[in-house]
Amino acid sequence: MSRLLVVDDQANGRRSIALLLEQDGHSVVESSSVADALRRAASEPFDVVLTDVRIDSGNDGLTLLRELRAHDREVQVVLVTAFGTIDDAVDAIKAGAYDYLTKPVDPERLRITIRRAAERAELSREVRELRAQMDERDEIVAVSREMRHVLDTIAQVAATDSTVLITGESGTGKELVARALYSQSPRHACRFVPINCGGIAEGLLESELFGHRKGAFTGAVTDKRGLLEEADGGVLFLDEIGEMPLSMQVRLLRFLQGGEVRRVGDTTTRRVNVRLVAATHRELEREVEERRFRGDFFYRINVVGIRIPPLRERTDDIPALAGFFLRRHSVRLRRPMEGFTAGAIELLKGHPWPGNARELENAIERAVNLACGPVLSEADLPASVSLQAQPRAGVATMGEREQLLSALEQSRWNQSRAASRLGMSRTTLWRKMREHHLNA
Repeated sequence: MSRLLVVDDQANGRRSIALLLEQDGHSVVESSSVADALRRAASEPFDVVLTDVRIDSGNDGLTLLRELRAHDREVQVVLVTAFGTIDDAVDAIKAGAYDYLTKPVDPERLRITIRRAAERAELSREVRELRAQMDERDEIVAVSREMRHVLDTIAQVAATDSTVLITGESGTGKELVARALYSQSPRHACRFVPINCGGIAEGLLESELFGHRKGAFTGAVTDKRGLLEEADGGVLFLDEIGEMPLSMQVRLLRFLQGGEVRRVGDTTTRRVNVRLVAATHRELEREVEERRFRGDFFYRINVVGIRIPPLRERTDDIPALAGFFLRRHSVRLRRPMEGFTAGAIELLKGHPWPGNARELENAIERAVNLACGPVLSEADLPASVSLQAQPRAGVATMGEREQLLSALEQSRWNQSRAASRLGMSRTTLWRKMREHHLNA
């Protein structure tokens, strides 16, 4: 349902338009002056404002248009006048009007115009929300001492060109750290080019990194720049570098020593200026000892090492991370959420999170989808969190029977809904109900 504001100093005309638009399911507020319209728009959001150009014998509709658009770029303004000219229409569109209608207004055209304007407003707000999420994408939540140390290291080395090796378990946010290094460096005006070394077949990885000449191999129908050339002036992020074949390690080592790229099938070289940042979840020192990773290449990429501790080692970050994910998915799923109960926070902090921040985000997204109210409680969290949480000193956590009972009561003893809330099958729920002597 769209919220509309109709502005006209003629009560009869204003009321008839409002009634027409209310029939289409819009929520309509009426206003008789520019001052009143601005006051209402400042206190409550509107999708569309429909205003007469002539209010109190002046061109105040254009003034209202400019004021509204100056404070809310998403609100769509439609102007109506009995004195329409081409120049008036041009001025209105230049000032940001969505459309310009002349009296007497055709009811069907008015309905279509308002509907499309409301759709434009909704789309504009969705774009703003998506941009806000993209801006948040690279945010690193750091409350714990361990993560503040990571941020300090990023700040110290971002301006240099030294190679950086980021280590940590899967899901800890290694790419976030790489992007933070890039965004805080002088190279941020050029490209950040990521590649997953384990996601590309060995035979194709050389071509992806170094490029190829036409005819260099079957399927090479054109010349192709490699990612090293694409990242010229910027940063190349080699994710899961522990998966890189030994032969490619040799080629990259030569590049790091000379800064030159030769495409597959080419005889000439090109100089490029690229900073290399790598990441891995493997223990590369052990890989070197067991000769699965070249020692000379390891020392060349590990000029600066940054270790991201797993979530279980920095529980102080869990409430802040959970709140960050809650805001993100509350906006994306259009389900306004206010926060967590104290019990839910204790369960989150007690869970070992083998999947780290990625697992935590999945749990919060699922909880937002299934929550019955604006505050996430213990019953809203997946059963994997509730049943695997480790009790901490001084904290009494819910037992399995209490968790089952809470989920059943929240679901009004609908076993399918309760099973979904607990993250288990209906058969598993039924079996656990029998074990704990729980009957509807």
